[in-house]
Amino acid sequence: MSGGVPNRSSRVRQVLRGPRPESVPVLIGRACALVGLMDVASGVFPRFRHSRMHTVAEVLPGSFGPFAAALSLSSGMLLLLLAHGLKRGKRRAWRAAVALLPAGAVSQFTYRHSVVGALISLALLAPLLRHRDQFDALPDPRSRWRALANFVLMGAGSLVLGLVIVSVHPNRLIGDPSLADRLAHVLYGLFGFEGPVDYQGSTTWTVAFSLGALGLLTAVTTIYFAFRPEHPAARLTEEDEARLRALLAKHGGRDSLGHFALRRDKAVVFSPSGKAAVTYRVVSGVMLASGDPIGDVEAWPGAIERFMDEARAHSWTPAVMGCSETGGEVWTRETGLDALELGDEAVVDVADFSLAGRAMRNVRQMVKRIERAGYETRVRRVRDLGEAELERLRLAAEDWRGTDTERGFSMALGRIGDASDGDCLIATAHKAEAEPGPHGDLKAVLHFVPWGTDGVSLDLMRRDRSADPGMNELLIVAALQAAPKFGIARVSLNFAMFRSALARGEKIGAGPVLRAWRGLLVFLSRWFQIESLYKFNAKFQPRWEPRFVVYRASADLPRIGFAAMQAEGFVNLALPLPRFLRRRAAAPRPCAHGLAERDVRAA
Repeated sequence: MSGGVPNRSSRVRQVLRGPRPESVPVLIGRACALVGLMDVASGVFPRFRHSRMHTVAEVLPGSFGPFAAALSLSSGMLLLLLAHGLKRGKRRAWRAAVALLPAGAVSQFTYRHSVVGALISLALLAPLLRHRDQFDALPDPRSRWRALANFVLMGAGSLVLGLVIVSVHPNRLIGDPSLADRLAHVLYGLFGFEGPVDYQGSTTWTVAFSLGALGLLTAVTTIYFAFRPEHPAARLTEEDEARLRALLAKHGGRDSLGHFALRRDKAVVFSPSGKAAVTYRVVSGVMLASGDPIGDVEAWPGAIERFMDEARAHSWTPAVMGCSETGGEVWTRETGLDALELGDEAVVDVADFSLAGRAMRNVRQMVKRIERAGYETRVRRVRDLGEAELERLRLAAEDWRGTDTERGFSMALGRIGDASDGDCLIATAHKAEAEPGPHGDLKAVLHFVPWGTDGVSLDLMRRDRSADPGMNELLIVAALQAAPKFGIARVSLNFAMFRSALARGEKIGAGPVLRAWRGLLVFLSRWFQIESLYKFNAKFQPRWEPRFVVYRASADLPRIGFAAMQAEGFVNLALPLPRFLRRRAAAPRPCAHGLAERDVRAA
């Protein structure tokens, strides 16, 4: 990109290109994890009988030993849980660590009689207090599923650790309890009851206190996550949506993904002038934007700076999925981030499209065969459909979805038939039959969103599984042939990941590294639509527009990739409701169904 965008030096760029202030929280977080492991080990294993402090400890009340073991175990487990928050500079994690470290020091001295262990715990307080200004990150968006996840993980961890606690006192055991007896003792102990395993002396109380502490810790943390004050995930408000639509009306023709910024499960930050915006969603600590910023290119840097400020305030990892080459240049220049080519978008110029010629032979034959089978197509704007037909399309799209999880984020709108999306284009395939199905003669549907005033971008492709093969090809051809009637000059089809590697790797003269990379992509295509998307797109002789992922460091790429897969619906960490419950819950607001899934788009 040449001129037009001011090359200003921003505070965000200085933060990212200079010494990273996150290094101190990362080091402290790691130290906290080590201290937590030390406290857990101290609470699990018996105290040192030959310690120099043994004579001092004998004058203490006998109940101090079992209580100190439970305290050491609890504080260690909590410090391990807080370590990740400390690495990200979270203020609440800092407060909790400052309170827990003295408790761990007391337990180290009382139970293990370890002066060194106590001093190590207290020594970590010094850098925590000295660098307290670097632990200012705000809380993340919360989900009630966090409570269930905590219960499962803490419960499993407590069960394993409880078995260790029960078994590390072999000289104190009475008899030879079986594994089943030990497991039962752990389960009873987690709920505060006496189990079938017996010990000599005070070891019985030490084990009981430790197991009870684990059970109490699991219950308390789960209750905390379930009932803590809400800090909900941001959503697109009506005012934000209106401002975005105004920006798209002026500048929406720049990016084919612009209309997808109107997903209502995204948040938005605007430039100081209000002439540009970046939409995003936070997934697993990654602040994930998609496509280019919305609005005037001159104002992009201001919106990007606000985006980076928000990421810094919450200690989120910034990332951009699927931006154009122009967008990638602006992002990397303004922030110091790096960009990596992710794949290519297939764009068909309507004026150049024709079914004639050898290159289109397969598509032409498939379309004519389907038409002879009795199928007909209709291409219309959403505003021209009645509510009854829109409802039928929604229900059909949901029933024909290939997975229980809604997919789509960067290239999916998340709804169909909304009154505010009247410019969207719908192509449908119909076939009259003696015994019509649950959706009548409807057999397939394609949904396109506006791309400026003279283009559309493919949103979803759904078809009846019992329909003849080739429904997608039929409807794409129908949409391209009907496009001039609607003033449409360009149509964005699917996004093909790593298209250039697939294309170059199959050519004569490709090197061994490129061939090996292509082989891996073909192998992964068994689970992810990689090669099939490329070949499907290539049928329509499109031009290819590269798309990029923007990231801060190479070490962040696995985390960004996992967050993107979660956002796109390929990885689902929550437990979905049964389909009949989801449909019933969505019935009062038929225009707000989260139905948009780009079955043939890769994320």
